[in-house]
Amino acid sequence: MLLAIDQGTTSSRAILFRDDLSILGIQKSEFPQYFPRTGWVEHEPEEIWQSVLSVCRSVIAEAKIDTSTIAAIGITNQRETTLIWDRTSGEPIQRAIVWQDRRTAEHCMELHQQGLEDVVSYKTGLLLDPYFSATKICAILDAVPGARERAIRGELAFGTVDSFLIWRLTGGRVHATDATNASRTLLCNIHTGQWDDDLLDAFNVPRALLPEIRDCSAFYGETDPTLFGSAIPICGVAGDQQAAIIGQACFKPGMIKATFGTGCFALMNTGREAVRSRNRLISTIAYQLDGQRTYALEGSIFIAGAAVQWLRDGLHFLTEASAAGAMAAKSDREQRVYLVPAFVGLGAPYWDPEARGALFGLTRNTGPNEITRAALEAVCFQTNDLMTAMHADWPMAPRDEIILRVDGGMTTSDWTMQRLSDLVHARVDRPAITETTALGAAWLAGRYVGLCSTADLFLASWQSEKSFAPLQTKNERDKDIAGWKNAVSRTLSTPIV
Repeated sequence: MLLAIDQGTTSSRAILFRDDLSILGIQKSEFPQYFPRTGWVEHEPEEIWQSVLSVCRSVIAEAKIDTSTIAAIGITNQRETTLIWDRTSGEPIQRAIVWQDRRTAEHCMELHQQGLEDVVSYKTGLLLDPYFSATKICAILDAVPGARERAIRGELAFGTVDSFLIWRLTGGRVHATDATNASRTLLCNIHTGQWDDDLLDAFNVPRALLPEIRDCSAFYGETDPTLFGSAIPICGVAGDQQAAIIGQACFKPGMIKATFGTGCFALMNTGREAVRSRNRLISTIAYQLDGQRTYALEGSIFIAGAAVQWLRDGLHFLTEASAAGAMAAKSDREQRVYLVPAFVGLGAPYWDPEARGALFGLTRNTGPNEITRAALEAVCFQTNDLMTAMHADWPMAPRDEIILRVDGGMTTSDWTMQRLSDLVHARVDRPAITETTALGAAWLAGRYVGLCSTADLFLASWQSEKSFAPLQTKNERDKDIAGWKNAVSRTLSTPIV
């Protein structure tokens, strides 16, 4: 038995996997989001922790198993979200700054003006953007009186959510992260796999704050026995998108997965080569096993499922997010309505933190169905932008031979997946096991304790639940994409030249 903790942006889940990686049980708990100012997004760390404890205990109780039968725990987490806590008490010194937060845009601009973009991009594969953790660390240290001095003295600890959970689960005995989460901080040299002194100096981050970097499949200590009744080893850790590329068995260079959750994240495996993008994508560590790093090109879309949440909770067009596909199917196709969901700026390949959302093409006949369709199509258009950039950067696999493996909440909609296939002009495969992020974390943990098969065998056993092939004509697709590009160009704070 394996227990996967999937700590996401809006909820925490615990999934029990049998030894053959079939699912025995799932529990989920949502927790609040905080928006203290425009562009700011925060989480209360204690609420994250309590949600994780709750779902783990619930899934174990529901399955009626003894915790001694759980061979290992795997953790996957929302990336870049930044926490700093007291090493003695374990208490955070302020709320977590979430990956979506844009408060450090000005700091990033200052660093860019100092000419640091090139060295940062070369060493980290990333861009100078508020999305990543380093400037969030500075924001916390500068906001809390005395925090920077305490950090220098070694009294505080920084971590992304995985590190915070490891610390809490082990009773404060282990302060560690894995290579994938480390690679999202702007402080890790992805070529060496280590924290980089030049980067620490550039961002003014004290080294004493940082966790130890380990393999994705490695020993991260044991849980405090008082939490679940017995000590359980933690043996797998990966950021959510890297866990998904593992869960989708994208172990061969050229394979692509896209996860449609709060945001959308597409990763292409580039093997042992850390490709430096010419199209504003990022190069990241896909996974690190036995000290060997495998890399990926990644494109990040900040708003995907969050747009459907906005339709439901903000505009009240929907009572359930699952109704979006059916509403879109009833829309007037003659109306070409475009939503550019730049609610927190635009991610790849535009990277414009100052862009804001907009609707284009409205008529007197435009209603909830048409706007819902535009929200779903916006995710598809952005995914096509990412795939186009990926193949421009790394054209090793021909575009017309690509199969896109998808996962996440939005993929349950057949309408959305068909539109995705049409607009990216590629086959889209939805997996038989849709909990791919948790599956990746479970496989990493199972690999370490000897329960799971090798990567090659795992790839061979992967199964599709349903495939979608392009049905739209080239002429219609070209019109749709031209309209999308026009809409984006009007939304950017700095127009495309």
